[in-house]
Amino acid sequence: MTLINTIRKTIEKRAVYSRTLQEIKSMPLDVALDLNIDRENAAQIARQAVYG
Repeated sequence: MTLINTIRKTIEKRAVYSRTLQEIKSMPLDVALDLNIDRENAAQIARQAVYG
C-alpha cells in the first residue's frame, strides 16, 4: 500500500468515526435505551465500531 493510500484510508476512517460519533450523540434517548447504548460512552462505541 502506498503512502497516499494509507493517508486516504486514515482520513476516510476518521470521517466515518466523526459521523458515527455524532449520530450516537444525537440519538434520541428512547432509541438509545432500546439499543442498549449509553450515550456517555459515544466516543468509545464509535471508536470500536470503526477501528475494531
